Amino acid sequence: MKLNIASPKALIILLVVTNGIWATATAQQPATAGSAPQPPASSPDTYRPKFPGDPAHSDAEALALAYMRVVIRAQNLYKRRHQHYAPSLAELAGTGSFTKRMARTTDRGDYGVEFHSKNKGEAYSLSMVPKQFDAEHRAFFASADGVIHAEGGKPATEESPRIK
Repeated sequence: MKLNIASPKALIILLVVTNGIWATATAQQPATAGSAPQPPASSPDTYRPKFPGDPAHSDAEALALAYMRVVIRAQNLYKRRHQHYAPSLAELAGTGSFTKRMARTTDRGDYGVEFHSKNKGEAYSLSMVPKQFDAEHRAFFASADGVIHAEGGKPATEESPRIK
């Protein structure tokens, strides 16, 4: 059986046009009765909280706060075992979920870590300072009491407002 096709180019054009019409028709199908209209998609820059009550303003802040919570928990475990806080992040490595990899560098993405031991392990302070201050990059501070403080535009201290 022999097909009589006027031109291979015409056949290709016909297939492309048909495919385009079909794709447009299926993408614009009307909503079915009873279906709720879809909310507009949020912009990619909008931060979505990671848990109820999340105090972070951005993904970078969420990561910085998560790091601080891991250090605080590890310090509390370390103190129960050794009767004093770890004198360095390297010494803290391997306690709780604080790993050697976490202790290896003070560069944590958009933030830098500052750790200070006081009075031979009687106390400590931990700061997360953003490389660039803006609405999505506040500074954070915590000490042996485990309370995290935040400050916009400058490094946080114990006098900075507590985060919720």
